[in-house]
Amino acid sequence: MARIGYARVSTVDQHLDLQRDALRAAGCILIFEDHGVSGGDRRRIGLEKALKALGKGDTLIVWRIDRLGRSLSHLVAVVERLLRRGVGFKSLTESIDTSTAAGKLIFHILASMAEFEKSLIRERTIAGLEAARARGKQPGRRPALTNAQCLEIREALDAGAAVRDVASQYNVHPRTVARGVERLGQVCRYPTG
Repeated sequence: MARIGYARVSTVDQHLDLQRDALRAAGCILIFEDHGVSGGDRRRIGLEKALKALGKGDTLIVWRIDRLGRSLSHLVAVVERLLRRGVGFKSLTESIDTSTAAGKLIFHILASMAEFEKSLIRERTIAGLEAARARGKQPGRRPALTNAQCLEIREALDAGAAVRDVASQYNVHPRTVARGVERLGQVCRYPTG
């Protein structure tokens, strides 16, 4: 009946000391870590190692629930997978302990709140992008080629230049050349491969 800890921070500037101390105080014999890894990443080496180290009767302990994951679906999937294996889950900050019925209920409520918050952020981001477009701004990355360059490229291709050579001249990938020509409202009929 081992207690195994998992700690994570999203950026390399952050420190794991607070989480490590809390996990040690909770009796964790092993602590697995992910440093500079987003909670949205489904594949995390430290988490995968922690999950492999857990056996029946063990408990996975995190300092805070959002250290395990950001989305409701991922949190629920991980905890349900643990429960099927006979492994418990405990979050120290929220006092969640899935070995109790109340702990299971609290886990699902908090996970739902985290998902709700993520949805609100997404909605605000979409609204901000739409507002920027309404003001005539073009959000996102600037195209690698200007319209003037795309016109020059189309003329060069029409004159018989190879897409690969033109792409090299403009220091872009051949597919970028094709997208530039297509952006002018024409289908790129030049092979890019």
